[in-house]
Amino acid sequence: MSPALTIRPYSEGALAQAAGKLRAGDLVAFPTETVYGLGADATNKDAVAGIFAAKQRPSFNPLISHFPDRDAAANHAVFDERADKLAAAFWPGALSLVLPKREDSTICELTTAGLPSIAVRVPAHDMARALLRAAGRPIAAPSANRSGRISPTTAGHVAASLGDAVSMILDGGPCGVGLESTVIDLTTDRVVMLRPGGITAEQIKAVLDCDVVMAETDDNAPKSPGMMTSHYAPGLPVRLNATEPDAVIGDEVLLAFGPDCATRGFAKILWLSKTGDDREAAANLFALLHQADQSRVKGIAVAPIPDHGLGIAINDRMKRAAAPRTPAQG
Repeated sequence: MSPALTIRPYSEGALAQAAGKLRAGDLVAFPTETVYGLGADATNKDAVAGIFAAKQRPSFNPLISHFPDRDAAANHAVFDERADKLAAAFWPGALSLVLPKREDSTICELTTAGLPSIAVRVPAHDMARALLRAAGRPIAAPSANRSGRISPTTAGHVAASLGDAVSMILDGGPCGVGLESTVIDLTTDRVVMLRPGGITAEQIKAVLDCDVVMAETDDNAPKSPGMMTSHYAPGLPVRLNATEPDAVIGDEVLLAFGPDCATRGFAKILWLSKTGDDREAAANLFALLHQADQSRVKGIAVAPIPDHGLGIAINDRMKRAAAPRTPAQG
C-alpha cells in the first residue's frame, strides 16, 4: 500500500484531519450506515473531478451530496411537502432524494452532471455526520470503489480498490446496512424509485400514501447513481438464480440464501443468510462478493432470492453485477 494513503481509526484528531483534507480539495473515504463513501467538497469542481478520476466513473453519472441535517440540504435543494415528509420519516438514514436544485446553490455542475436536479442525503452514521459538520460544506460521496465494481463495506475494501487515489480513509469499522441508499425522484408529480436500497417502496408508499413507480435502467443520462445496466461487477462472471452447479463452468463459489438452499456440488459456499433474512443478506452482500471474487474459482453463482422487501435491492445489484460490461461502464 502506498505511504501516501492514510488510514485512521475514528478519533477527534482523525476527524479534524479528514475535515481539513476535504476543505483543501482532497479525497477522503468515510463510513456511512450503507457503504463507505468517497468524499469530496461538492462545491469544488476540481475536487469532484478527483472523484471521477479515482473511480474511473462516467462523468454523466451524478453524485449524491451529503449533509448533516435537513436544513443544510435545503440550502441547495427545493423541498416540497413530500420531501419534508420523507425526510422527517427516514432522515438520518438510507434514503437519498432527487429534488430541484436551488438557483443559488453553490454545488458545482459536475456533482449534478449538469442536471437541474440534485440528489441529497443525511446519513445515519454518527461519524459521517460529525465529519460533515466539521467540514462545514456539502460532501459529494459515491461509494468508495472503482466505478462499476463491488461497493466497499470496510476500510480494507476501500484501500484494496482505490489505493493511494484517495488521500485518507476514516476507519469506522464494517457498515451496518451494506447496501447503498434508496434513491427517490421527486422532481415531477410522480414518486419514482430510481434505485432500490435500504428503504423499501412499501415504506415510502406508507408515508406518502401514493404509488411508487420503478424507474427503468438508463445507460445514457441517469438521474441517480446505480441506474446503469452493468454495475457492482466483480472480475469473475456472475450467474443468477443458481439451484445447481453449472456443468460447463464446473468450478463456482455459491452465494447461498435460505434454509432450503441447494449447495451440493459447488466449490465453495458463502452464506448471505442461512435463515433467509433479507436484512442479513443485504449487510453481507458486498463483503461476500469481495470474498467470492478473490476465490480461486471460475465463476460466482447466486442462489435465488425472493424479490420482495430488501430482496428487490439485492436482486437489482446482482442483475447489474451479472450484466455484460462496456468500457464506459467499467
